[in-house]
Amino acid sequence: MLTKRIIPCLDIKDGRTVKGVNFLELRDAGDPVELAQRYSDEGADELVFLDITATLEKRKTLVELVTRIAKHINIPFTVGGGIKTVDEIEELLKAGADKVSLNSSIVKNPDLINEASDAFGAQAIVAAVDAKKNAGSSTWNVYIKGGTEDTGMDALEWMKEVERRGAGEILLTSMDRDGTKSGFDLELLKLVNSIVKIPVIASGGAGTIKHCIDAVQQADSDAILAASIFHFKEIEISDLKAQMAENGLPVRITA
Repeated sequence: MLTKRIIPCLDIKDGRTVKGVNFLELRDAGDPVELAQRYSDEGADELVFLDITATLEKRKTLVELVTRIAKHINIPFTVGGGIKTVDEIEELLKAGADKVSLNSSIVKNPDLINEASDAFGAQAIVAAVDAKKNAGSSTWNVYIKGGTEDTGMDALEWMKEVERRGAGEILLTSMDRDGTKSGFDLELLKLVNSIVKIPVIASGGAGTIKHCIDAVQQADSDAILAASIFHFKEIEISDLKAQMAENGLPVRITA
């Protein structure tokens, strides 16, 4: 079994790290460069940096901030937000990112997955999927533009397609659970992990160490992504990894 990864997420707005509930009610969580360095020192396996208003504001991700963060960490680093072209992906990878996260742009232009995967390798391409369950149904729809627009697309079918097109992994966020600390959407994670072979990063709902363990043990997730529980020191990465190891899950333990 591959090592299970712990990935703090830095949602960036106006150069600051923020965190909300169900994609709303954002509050300040600190300087992204300081947080990135802290997580790197504390044993995080990777980081994800999402410029959450880039697509809505129709501008490119903050390349300068990416460069600054990359200088302060020694772990893999994913960048997302407003990325629309292969040239923009190349610019971010050259700025220090190891991977890019694509969401709205690949829904509108699915060929971008193929083009980017061919140009930089599948390992550099993360398909981010924001999924919301349809009321009274057992289906989920894909949302874009920071969770503000329902595409009407079936989330499970879309995740099968991004795998076929060459994405190296999927960052799956449950919009229903985002920021609620009520636990990951295990039903959705189980379904996705039963139909795709590429790694799936669980996002949305982490509130306790047990939630994180359940997402791996019960739903076969490859990585746990969380924000507020780490930003506000509700859970220490070292404690989370120690308890995951006690539960027989393979994790990278740092001194």
